[in-house]
Amino acid sequence: MAISCCNPSFQPPTGFTAPVIVMKDTAINTNPYPLVCSIPLPNGFTRLKADSNSFAFWLKNVHLKKDKQVHLYDGSLKENQTAQFAVLDMPVGNKDLQQCADAVMHLRAQYLFDNKRFNEISFTDNEGGIYKFDQPYTIEHFNKYLEKVYGMCGTASLSKELKSKKIEDIQQGDVLIRGGFPGHAVIVMDVAVNTTGKKIYLLAQSYMPAQEIHILNNPQENTLSPWYEVNDNDDIVTPEYWFKRNELKQW
Repeated sequence: MAISCCNPSFQPPTGFTAPVIVMKDTAINTNPYPLVCSIPLPNGFTRLKADSNSFAFWLKNVHLKKDKQVHLYDGSLKENQTAQFAVLDMPVGNKDLQQCADAVMHLRAQYLFDNKRFNEISFTDNEGGIYKFDQPYTIEHFNKYLEKVYGMCGTASLSKELKSKKIEDIQQGDVLIRGGFPGHAVIVMDVAVNTTGKKIYLLAQSYMPAQEIHILNNPQENTLSPWYEVNDNDDIVTPEYWFKRNELKQW
């Protein structure tokens, strides 16, 4: 059984503004952007450059589904359809396994797999047990490996693996994470900056039950959404969870 890593009873902080309810209309639920890097930027911002072999570059070029609705692992629709801006075109599997930290690990492992860096695919559970991806290096074996990782690792273990960093230094591939039972984790998919040095970023998550990974709306700044701004606020409020600014980590 997967380690439940997300808190289903979200209690927002003071000042939280609920996102606008998305009606089940075909036009509203169609995403026109094919890639993460196709999502429009606010005026005056440019995306951070990334080496073509880097995790940052890979994340920016993840394909997005045309359907904006988030589906659960069993094919049904997620009850809350207000959190997402777009849905990543990546499999969720048919088991209740790929939840929050699992989605982060999936993206990291998929990048390494796609670049044939098989020996670097490794995760550690909360007791220090190491799970390495070994031969055969097939997609079928890779998917079975991920299921094992999902079942044994979670926010608590991943939080120990990652290294803390300042929010001002945010980059693609960084992770906002609160380790625990439950906890939560979201991944930074893209970052942009303007001429004054102000940074904005995109976040993606899975949640519970296991569901498709999706780009998050910004529930507190509708005019900036789906981008989030690096500012002086202590809280980083997402549609279904909130983090503290000191909870950013890197691989």
